[in-house]
Amino acid sequence: MSVIAKNKKAGFLYEFLEKFEAGIELKGTEVKSLRNHKVSINEAYATFKKDEMFIVGMNISPYEQGNRENHDPMRDRKLLMHRREIKRLAGKVQTKGFTIVPKAIYFNKRGIAKLELCLGRGKNKADKREKVKKRMVERDIRREMLNKF
Repeated sequence: MSVIAKNKKAGFLYEFLEKFEAGIELKGTEVKSLRNHKVSINEAYATFKKDEMFIVGMNISPYEQGNRENHDPMRDRKLLMHRREIKRLAGKVQTKGFTIVPKAIYFNKRGIAKLELCLGRGKNKADKREKVKKRMVERDIRREMLNKF
C-alpha cells in the first residue's frame, strides 16, 4: 500500500468514529496524475446524490502530457461502495449531524486507487485545547524522564 496524499488537518478538526474504504471512479489522466502525487484532499468532503456518493473538492492536477484528453481538476468523482453501506452512511449523516471526511488516498496492493473515508463529528475549541494541553504535558513528562536517567 503506497499512500499518495493525507489529510493531516482532518484529525485536528474532527473526532473520527468509523473508517471506510472506497474506490474512486477516475479517468485515465487522473490516474497518471495520482501516480505523480499531484492531488490534494485537504478541502474535500463526501456528499450524497440520489443513491450514490461523490467526493467534492478533491483537486487532481491535470496531467502534464495529457493534451486535449485532460480532465477537469475539481470535478465531482463518484465513490464506489456497496449500496447498503452508502444508505447506512447517508442515514447517519442526515440524522445525527456527522460528516464524511477523506483521510487518505492510496494505491492498494493491486494498484487500484482507494480513498480512506472517516465518519466524524466536528470538534469544538475546548476539545482542541484539551488535546494540545495533553500533548504538552506528555512531552514534559518524557523530557523529565530523560533527564532522570
